[in-house]
Parts: sequence; C-alpha cells; structure tokens
Amino acid sequence: MDALSLLLVLIGLAVGAAAGYAVRKVFLSKHDREALDQAQRAVDDASMKAKEIVMDAKNDSLRMQEEVKREERQKHEQLEKMEERLTKKEETLDKRLDDSEKMKADLEQKAQSVKSLREEVEKMYNAQAAQLQKIAGLTPEQARETLLKQVEEEAKEDLLAQIVKAEKELKESAKEKARYLIADAIQRVAADVTAESTTTIVNLPSDDLKGRIIGREGRNINTFEQITGIDVIVDDTPGSIVISGFDMIRRYIAKMTLERLIVDGRIHPARIEETYEKVKEEINNIIKELGEKAVYECGVTGLHPNLVKLLGRLKFRLSYGQNVLKHSMEVAFIAGALAGELGADVNVCKKAGLLHDIGKAVDHEIQGNHVKIGAEIAKKFGLTPDIVHAIEAHDGDVEPRTVEAMLVEAANLIANGRPGATKENLDTFIRRMQELENLCMSFGGVKKAYAVQTGNEVRIFVNADELDDLASKRLTHDVARKIERDFQHPNPIKVNVIREIRKDATAD
Repeated sequence: MDALSLLLVLIGLAVGAAAGYAVRKVFLSKHDREALDQAQRAVDDASMKAKEIVMDAKNDSLRMQEEVKREERQKHEQLEKMEERLTKKEETLDKRLDDSEKMKADLEQKAQSVKSLREEVEKMYNAQAAQLQKIAGLTPEQARETLLKQVEEEAKEDLLAQIVKAEKELKESAKEKARYLIADAIQRVAADVTAESTTTIVNLPSDDLKGRIIGREGRNINTFEQITGIDVIVDDTPGSIVISGFDMIRRYIAKMTLERLIVDGRIHPARIEETYEKVKEEINNIIKELGEKAVYECGVTGLHPNLVKLLGRLKFRLSYGQNVLKHSMEVAFIAGALAGELGADVNVCKKAGLLHDIGKAVDHEIQGNHVKIGAEIAKKFGLTPDIVHAIEAHDGDVEPRTVEAMLVEAANLIANGRPGATKENLDTFIRRMQELENLCMSFGGVKKAYAVQTGNEVRIFVNADELDDLASKRLTHDVARKIERDFQHPNPIKVNVIREIRKDATAD
C-alpha cells in the first residue's frame, strides 16, 4: 500500500471517526433531553403534590385551631356559669347566715321573755296556791288527793264509755268475720248429719211377709231375736217392720240378715241362722268399705289400712244420738274449709278432723278417755305430731298450741252446736244448767244468776253497793273467761251482768 492510499485510509478513518463521534453526540443529546424532560415532569408533579400536601396540612391546621378555639370558648362559658352559680350560692348563704343570726337573736329575746313570764306565772301560782290553801284550809297533799279523786271519778265514766265502744267495734268486726268464715265453710260442706236412734225400719215389698217373718207360733221371729240379740217389732204399719237394739253393729247385722231373707223368700230357723253367720263374716269387709268411703269423700290420703278399718267402725257408734262417723266427716269438711280460708295446713286439719273421735271406736274395749285413746292410736300408726296434738286438743283437755288444732276444735264445736246435731236427756241438761249458774254465783258481789236460752245465755244480778259500773264490766270478762276454762258447752255463751240501783224516799 502506498502512502496516498494510506493517507486516504487514514483520512477515511479520521472522517469516519469524526462522523461517528458526531452521530454519537447527536444521539446522546436527544436521549438527555428526553431524560431531562421526564425529570422536569417528575419535578413538576412532585411540586404539585407537595403544594397539595402543604395545602391539606394548612387546612387541617386551621381546622384544628378552630376546634381548639371552640373548646376554649365552651370551657370559658362553663367556667363563667360555674362562677355565676357559686356567686349566687355565696349570696344565698350570706343571706341565710344573716337570717339565722336575726332568728337567733329573736329566739334569745323570746326565751328571755318566756323566762320572765314563767317567773311571773310561778309567782302568781304560788300566791294563788297559798291563798287557796288559806281559804280551803287544806294542805297541798290533801288538795292533791281531793283533785285525784275527782279526776278518777270523771275518768272512770270516760273509761267505761271507751271500753264499751271498743268492745262493740271489736265484737262487730270479729262477729262479721267469723260469720263469713263459718257460713262459707258450712255452706260449702253442707254435710247431712242426722240423729240416729236405737231403731231401724226395714221396708217390706208386701205385708204378707210379716206373717212369714213371725212364723208358725212365732218360731221364726223368736229364732231371729235369739240369734241376733235384736228385738223385732211387727205392727200395723204398712210396708215395714221395726228392729230395735242399742248396739248398732248388731242392729246393722240384723237388718242385712232380714233384708237377705226377704229377697231369698226362704224364712225358717235354719235359713235364718245360716244367713246371719254369712252376714256376720262379711261385716268386717263392710266396715273396711265404710272407712275407705269416708276417707275418699273427705279427700284424705296416706292412712294405714287398719286405721281406715277402725274409722269404719265409727259408723256403728253414736255420741249424744249423733252418728260418730258422719260427725267426724263433717268436722273434717269444716276444719278443711276454715283452714283454706285462713291459710293453715288443710291436709292436717282434714286428717285430724276425720280422726278426732277415732278413740270412740275402741273406748268400750279399752279403759280411758276417748281423746287420750285416739291420740295413742294416732301415734301408733305414725301420724305427724301436729295431727296427734290436734286430736288430743279437740275437746279442750289440752291447750291447743297450733292454728290447726284450734281450727279442729272450732269445727268440732260447730258440728256439735248446730240445731239437731246432738241430743241430751233432761237430767243431764238440768245438771249442766245448775253447774253454769253455780259457776256464776262463785264470784263476789253476785246476788243471783240465771241460765236462760238453753244455756246459751246467763244473766247475773250484782249488788250495786259492792260493785260499781267499772267493777261490773270487769266481772263480765272474768265470768266469760272462767266459763271458757271450766265449762264445756257446744255453743257460745253470752254473759249479761245487770247492776240495778234503787233509792226510796218518803214525801210528807
């Protein structure tokens, strides 16, 4: 290669290098401008965002400043109100303090005036007392005694009037409440208890059977009476005959025997004896059924079967002409009704009322009072102490300690006291009336005492010189309490004390 070629090559290389450098420079300048534009745009965006952030921060700062100013204003207003209230309270307290100071001064002045007046009154009283003593010629002790007597006489009349008024109001209220309770109990119970005698009527389908019952030459009726121990009365009464005997069980067996013979139609000594033995064997089942029926009707549960059987035997016992089982059922109904009204234990009252006369089922076999026997039977069969106590307290032999015992006692008195419930003979009635009059005559100052209204009322005449009105009133209560303690009577007894003053004078 020659120098020219080499020169041309070198020139070409130089030109190429220069052209490449120029091209590269142009290309780099364009890229820088684009980058610069992007950077400028980024700076502009950042500037706008910064402005927005600054603006938001400025707005938040202004809002917070407004809230702080508002809270400061509210607290300032509250402080002003509190200050105003405190100022008013302070003014009120100052006013009250001034008023109290004035009132204290007034009271001190009035106290001083009262003290002065009291001293003057004491001086006047002493002067008047001295003058009165001088005029009356009495010592202070004598004057005091005279004054007390006068006050006592005046107060006695007021006291009597107040006692009479209080007693009247109390009696009216108690009578009204008692009337309601008893009437409601009896109305809801309405048990039919009739007085049974010693005779029983047996109905006959035909009067022709009277001859067959008597038999040839009276052998049938004689056999019947010998076997049963019951008298048979055949009279002209159509359609019936009467059997008589004091033992109700024997009379009941005789009645059932006769009724079966009438239905069977074969009436002769052998058949009478055979039928009697069958009925006698069945009587225990009948007694048990009667006890179960009584328990069921009264709504009593939990009794021992043997106790129920004893209860059924009361069907064949009479007390003062009254069937004991029906009487016991009536007492159970009334005691339960009263317990329901007063909120007492109805179950205890019903059981105790039904079993209160259970001792009468065996009192002819065991010696002792039927009340004690009944209580022992109740203990033996595991009844609760409340029921045992109510049984032993139903006749007043023991003081009742529970409400249930009192209700059973009251129910027993109600059942016995209603008209027609019991029958007493004339001798017993007269003796009881004499005992009641003698009880009233045992008090001092009593001249006469009369039992009237079949013993439901006593009239006592007192000596007016020995007893005044207050003492007579006290005598009324004393007699009533003693009757309650010492005298047994099915009905309430009204006590009337009569004090009569008579003065005589002669006119010339």
